[in-house]
Amino acid sequence: MTVPLLNLDEQNQKLEAALIEAFLKVLRSNRFILGEEVERFERFCSDVAGAEYGIGVGSGTDALIVALMALEIGPGDEVLCPSFTFFATAGSIVRVGAKPVFVDACPVCFNLNVSDARRKVTERTKAIIPVHLFGQSCDLNSVNALAKDHNLKVIEDCAQAIGAKNYSSSVGGMAEFGTFSFFPSKTLRGFGEGGMIVTSDSDLAHQARIIRNHGMDPKYYHYRMGGNFRIDALQAALLRTKGDYLDEYIEKRQSNAEYYQVELQKIPGIELANPNHCSCTEETLAEKDQPAITLPIAYEKYVHTWNQFTLRVHGGKRDLLKQWLVAHEIGCEVYYPVPMHLQPVFNELGPERANCPVSEILASECLSIPIYPELSQQQQALVIFAIAGFIQSLK
Repeated sequence: MTVPLLNLDEQNQKLEAALIEAFLKVLRSNRFILGEEVERFERFCSDVAGAEYGIGVGSGTDALIVALMALEIGPGDEVLCPSFTFFATAGSIVRVGAKPVFVDACPVCFNLNVSDARRKVTERTKAIIPVHLFGQSCDLNSVNALAKDHNLKVIEDCAQAIGAKNYSSSVGGMAEFGTFSFFPSKTLRGFGEGGMIVTSDSDLAHQARIIRNHGMDPKYYHYRMGGNFRIDALQAALLRTKGDYLDEYIEKRQSNAEYYQVELQKIPGIELANPNHCSCTEETLAEKDQPAITLPIAYEKYVHTWNQFTLRVHGGKRDLLKQWLVAHEIGCEVYYPVPMHLQPVFNELGPERANCPVSEILASECLSIPIYPELSQQQQALVIFAIAGFIQSLK
């Protein structure tokens, strides 16, 4: 039996009748650009995030770009962002003419190290983009405190974390903007590209809506630069249909993560990460005397949605485990093999490229294994058996 990293078929097949009905409704309406279906999905997403307004856009990347434009971030400005993240976070900053300043990661939760961010603030710093990586909230209380101290704008990158919580507050609704992605690998899987911006600021929401539609307000009158950043009505209708099952998808991911944590810890050489070593706001680095594999944790104070279940494979053995799993027909992926501060496209940034040592460690150690909600316990058992075999092979 093969175990894919992601299975799109099973989830979509279960909802096929409802998805076809949603498609036919849009088809027969002849309203393919914005309109009622987009508005329904916007309300759904703003409710999930605990925000007042939702603005549907074409992708998670579009969401970041529009948010930056609405906040008037541009040439001469610096924006703090994690080095250990997907390219879109940093790339969007460059797209608006600003300069990304890369911040190191926490070795336990993988999120932005706020102490490192504080050290890298300058008089040119105008914003910070924390990423809720792999489905777990970053330390937003500390991020917001930093932003308040230095008058920074905050954009939450929630691409991997729809439905996650920071204490009792939902991610996305705790800053000027929250941005989401509905790429097919995400917890709320789209049928192509799709994104969302949420905010509780009426003026920012108005500006974002103008920007996503070529800067028009009203039609054919352009008072600021914008672009075609709209989400399709069909994409919004299909995603809204799936939205009714979001809580179920998250609960199944959480159950799968718990099963991994319990069963994998039974294997000698595999341990759960120590939450006391989290360095989001401390100076500690990774643990000493590391096991062969460290398992990810979910902080009790947060709600983790487990978009990815990411192992840290120590001792230079990550690629060997990846090869082993592939040979056993088990899907896995490295998120992310090169941190942003080492990407060639950012060669000209200067000293900001340096001094993200934890990000470099994580890039060499992290490996994600299947966690999607349709994953059966039998499939998980195969994954666990394969990893146990790998550990045994090292002896």
